Amino acid sequence: MNGDPRPDRPGHAKPSTSALYVRIPTPEAEKLDRASFELKAPKQDLVSGLVARYVDPSSEAGLAALRELGLRQRPGADSRRVIVETSDDSLTVGRHSFRASEPAEVMTLEQVAELLQVPSEAIEEQAEAGSLPGRRIGGEWRFGRRAVLDWLGGGNAGDSTGDGD
Repeated sequence: MNGDPRPDRPGHAKPSTSALYVRIPTPEAEKLDRASFELKAPKQDLVSGLVARYVDPSSEAGLAALRELGLRQRPGADSRRVIVETSDDSLTVGRHSFRASEPAEVMTLEQVAELLQVPSEAIEEQAEAGSLPGRRIGGEWRFGRRAVLDWLGGGNAGDSTGDGD
C-alpha cells in the first residue's frame, strides 16, 4: 500500500495508539481473521482503516447511521455490561443493574451516627439525655428513622450552634 504510515517503515512517524478491547460476534471475528491473513495486514490496521473510513461522529447523519447499525446488531444494547480486570490479567464479564435499597426504618446507634455524620458517642449522649428519640431494647439503642429526621428538622430556629443542647 503506497503512503502507508506504518511504524515499521523507515522515515515514517509512529502514530499514537489507544488500546481497544471489544467482543464481536464469532462470524465477524472470523471474517476479520481471514481478511488479516489474506491481506497479510494486522487486524489493528484493518479495524483502524474501517473506523477512519466509515465512522463519522461529527455529523447527525453519521451518528444516526451508527445508531442504526449498533441497534440492529446488538439486541438489548441498553443493558449494563460490567468488565472486571484482575491482577492476573483475566477478565470477568457480566451484566448488572443497580437498584437503590430502601433505608432501614429501625436504626442502630451506629446507623444514626452515620446518617447524621457524627460520632456514635454523641448520639448515645443525646439518647441517654432523652433529647434524641430512641429506645433501649435488650441493652441496645434503637431509633425510628422518621423520628430521628423529624427531631433533626425540628431544631430551634434561633440555635445557630448546631449542638442541639
